[in-house]
Amino acid sequence: MDKTDLITGREPLVAFLEAGCKPREAWRIGTEHEKFPFLTDSLKPVPYDGPRSIRALLEGLRERHGWEPIMEGPNIIGLKDRIGSITLEPGGQFELSGGAVANLHETCEEVHDHLAHVRQIGDRLGIGFLGMGFSPLWSLEETPVMPKGRYRIMREYMKRTGRLGRDMMFRSATVQVNLDFSSEADMVKKMRVSLALQPVATALFANSPFTEGRPNEYLSYRSAIWLDTDADRTGMLPFVFEDGFGFERYVDYALDVPMYFVYRDGRYIDATGQSFRDFMAGKLPALPGELPTLKDWEDHLSTIFPEVRLKQFLEMRGADSGPWRTLCALPALWTGLLYDPSALEAAWDLVKDWTAEERQKLREDVPKLALKAEIRGRSVRDIARDCLAIARNTLDARNIVGCKNLTESRFLDVLDEIVDAGRTHAEELLALYHGRWDGDVSHVFRDFAF
Repeated sequence: MDKTDLITGREPLVAFLEAGCKPREAWRIGTEHEKFPFLTDSLKPVPYDGPRSIRALLEGLRERHGWEPIMEGPNIIGLKDRIGSITLEPGGQFELSGGAVANLHETCEEVHDHLAHVRQIGDRLGIGFLGMGFSPLWSLEETPVMPKGRYRIMREYMKRTGRLGRDMMFRSATVQVNLDFSSEADMVKKMRVSLALQPVATALFANSPFTEGRPNEYLSYRSAIWLDTDADRTGMLPFVFEDGFGFERYVDYALDVPMYFVYRDGRYIDATGQSFRDFMAGKLPALPGELPTLKDWEDHLSTIFPEVRLKQFLEMRGADSGPWRTLCALPALWTGLLYDPSALEAAWDLVKDWTAEERQKLREDVPKLALKAEIRGRSVRDIARDCLAIARNTLDARNIVGCKNLTESRFLDVLDEIVDAGRTHAEELLALYHGRWDGDVSHVFRDFAF
């Protein structure tokens, strides 16, 4: 390790975030989505090992499509190519981390190809895939554990920081979009708008109304879980709205978040509860005398889970995983709101007067009420309608056409349908549960698998 790579102060940490600034013509869209693999005959979760397993899925994709394996010891834990990667969440949730692409048509083509590929291998193995925000049937105990060292450390630590952290790890699934910024000021405006409106996205994508075969009294239980996971590293980040917020303030926040681990020589070293500030002083109890690198800082940033996360781009983290159409709708929503200066300003006008207390209450109300939640006398449904109009104008103005000569705004259609009906996908599932499904949640695997 070159000593010039070692970090002893804040400046390189701030510079790391600042290096994410890109000119507008270089802005890209990165979409990530998770889904639950299941055995199609028994509807049980898919184990890591065996003839019908996560390992077999990964090996099948590698052999047929030429992905490069990601290994941890003897175990294949993911795949990568020159653009993106396929990774495993703690309970076997299968995640596509897509490439950074120029437009939403490319994003949706990537999603389409990926789902076609995993279905092709899955069909051969008797494995299906379900897009929901929370596992609808399996208990925590029967959910498999993936052989990744960082998850072993996190699982033990989660027992001490909240009641529901392990449920978040093993039984939840999300769709996420990563977007760029041009400057510190642009980052600040985008982060404020996206944090304030994140509960609106949660409502639009609410799709986790079941736990262990029964309604759980929420529309987005995945979102509710984050309220009792780990207060040190989650939440709505009220300091982002304070005067003077920028890269330095986010670095100070991240430095105050307790560490999980340090990765050295192919293994994860438990550093739970320890301080990155001590690490920079050579006083980390887990590695006394050692100093961190930028890779350690990047790893640490990946263990912080606010509603919007800052790295060298911004991550929108508020949505449940869901049906095929919604996987393209989330990047469409945020691209339309954040990638045009006039749209960003119009979105800011919607939220700029909200107080920290009002934003927090909305965050707490939405998991149960979704579109019916209110702030300042307005329903989330009405705010969502305004957001979709702003986003549609942006995407139409971009005039990037794809299939059937339609612009990117076509990917918002499913969200318009939800707002027009005033009913989320979670509420549609509950109606089926109480009606045609006759109280049998297992139907969701057959009716809504990819």
